[in-house]
Amino acid sequence: MSFVRVAALSELEADTPKRVTVGETPVSLVRAEGEVFAINDICSHANVSLSEGEVEDCSIECWLHGSSFDLRTGKPNGLPATRPVPVYPVKIEGDDVLVSVTQES
Repeated sequence: MSFVRVAALSELEADTPKRVTVGETPVSLVRAEGEVFAINDICSHANVSLSEGEVEDCSIECWLHGSSFDLRTGKPNGLPATRPVPVYPVKIEGDDVLVSVTQES
């Protein structure tokens, strides 16, 4: 697994998504409930940026149709989305936030 530095921890406001790019993968970083989560930034239902949505109760809501995704699993919490979005491992090293979008072989 290859981790890439994507942001400083001090840049992340609680419950406020931040869009970053890892290689060619758009990722939404979210600091929620004392943890940092990385979830694919594209809604599986409408192909729009999740980082423009609201965060509540460890979920991120798509601003377009209201689909909500669990930040821990990527699974949709309700319709209209029915497919999950990928979530990625996060490491914190000092003030650095690192994310891996590669899969282990």
